[in-house]
Amino acid sequence: MSVIDKALAAITPAPSAEKRAEATAAAREAAAPGDWLSAALDHHEAIRAAFQSGREAAAGEARLAARDALALVLNGHSLAEELVLYPAMARHGHKGQAGLAYGEQTAAKMQMAELETIAPDSQAWLDKWEHVEGAVLTHMYEEEHGWFLHLKAHAEDQDRLKIRYLQEFDRYVGG
Repeated sequence: MSVIDKALAAITPAPSAEKRAEATAAAREAAAPGDWLSAALDHHEAIRAAFQSGREAAAGEARLAARDALALVLNGHSLAEELVLYPAMARHGHKGQAGLAYGEQTAAKMQMAELETIAPDSQAWLDKWEHVEGAVLTHMYEEEHGWFLHLKAHAEDQDRLKIRYLQEFDRYVGG
């Protein structure tokens, strides 16, 4: 972890696993079957599972496969958010949060690119993996704890958000 990463972690500590679970449960309660929020939450679960697979993967090729599996769902999900949900957040009074969300996702993409340059059989690879995981889990907490709940409660175009979010995810992941 770089000095900058350590400083940022000290300034903005990650929410506990309990807080993250509470936020996820509250977001699930706000979601309706088949809506954009339930799809985003399903993607969050897939991302969590992909991180766990990477943590548990044997060094070497298994870690590379875990990284590639994570990258697919993480990139598809983030692009759908960036193209659909974050502009909607900005339209509904959360421009600052939308800007922060874009920045956090760009940072995660840069960290994933760094992961590609680290030997998958090294401790450094696992350290970077865990750093990326912490940042992504914190980002998902922010979405589940407030940003997406506000959008779900205040956006009048819920059906359009669902259609567009799923289109963009499928365009990248291949639905």
